[in-house]
Amino acid sequence: MMSVDNLASKKFIDLVSWGVLTAERLSDAERAASARGIDMETVLISEYRIPKHILLQALSNHYRCPFVEYDERMPIPPELLAGLDGERLSVYQWFPIIIDGKTVVIAANDPADPTVHDEVKRFIKAEKYEFWVALGEDIQWFIQDFLHEKPGYLIGTERTGLAFWRNTMAQWRTRLACYRTDLAMARTGFSFLRWGLRLIAVSDILIRHYKSSRAYFLFGVMAVGFLLALFGLFAYWRTRKSRMTPPEQQTLVEVTAATMQFLENYHFIDQPGTHLPARQTMLARLGDFLADHCTILYPSPSSRERTHLARERNVLAAQRTVAACYRTVYARARTGLAFIRTGVSFVGFGLGLIQYFGFSILTAIDGFLIMAGVLMIIDGWLWYMPVRKEQAEIPRCPVPQ
Repeated sequence: MMSVDNLASKKFIDLVSWGVLTAERLSDAERAASARGIDMETVLISEYRIPKHILLQALSNHYRCPFVEYDERMPIPPELLAGLDGERLSVYQWFPIIIDGKTVVIAANDPADPTVHDEVKRFIKAEKYEFWVALGEDIQWFIQDFLHEKPGYLIGTERTGLAFWRNTMAQWRTRLACYRTDLAMARTGFSFLRWGLRLIAVSDILIRHYKSSRAYFLFGVMAVGFLLALFGLFAYWRTRKSRMTPPEQQTLVEVTAATMQFLENYHFIDQPGTHLPARQTMLARLGDFLADHCTILYPSPSSRERTHLARERNVLAAQRTVAACYRTVYARARTGLAFIRTGVSFVGFGLGLIQYFGFSILTAIDGFLIMAGVLMIIDGWLWYMPVRKEQAEIPRCPVPQ
């Protein structure tokens, strides 16, 4: 067995006696850490896959003190944090965690370092001090979580930020649902308009067929048709004027994209795992973009699982937001297609009446049906065409793996 003489390796000498590593591999890890300018514990965790609790037990045996692992749920007394400088704590690698009577417990990466002891006595006033060993990574998590760092770096603040973005997306989905409701109201008004025009058309045919025997009744039916058509037109126009024109389809997509900016601040994907051909429409590209963020990551430390799950919830919320935008876009297209379909029917029906009955006073009703149909086709075309490209570009919703 090779001897282990370096100080960094001696801290983990129990790994050799426990059979976790050979002395040679332990020395190799120490040289790799030194060459790259990082902590040896980082190399052992990331490259040698040594569990953290085993490293902590080895450090506990070396320093002859208890060990502590970072946990965001730890109730650290606020009075211990007053006046602490996060940068200074990062340099000397220590953090206060417990008050036990007159004793303050300090988590330190090197509990035996006298410089650390001096730093603790300078900033923490207590009768007694007790030093517990902790990994350098965990010390950094303590500092970032319990001191007020910038949003995005503080774990608690990160969850708050993620919750803010989830609320933002939920509010936008609510607005999209309101737009879809408005479109449904418009289609309801359009149904009244369509029924009114049908009554006009049917009464027009019957008046010509029965001549004068039932003219008064049929003219009454035609009047009812005009009233229904006017009521439906008013209901549709009111909704169209107040809600349906703004926002345009592009605005819907742009606002949907803006509600997903949290991906830039809270999700860092170095190497995307999904490579898809670029799509033409912005909404389709946005849907494909989410695929790279729908992967299970194993956070370090493991107590950050709640934060990781919050990120996953945000990605799922983003998927729902994209889907809601698609539903809203297609609701607009469906409304337009309903107009086009009905408009074509009435244009054809009006032309058929003129062809069959010829010209007369009632031809004005035929012309009215034709004109109404043409206006429906134009209005439906204006609703449908801006979202036509989305039909061919819709992506499959990514599912977390």
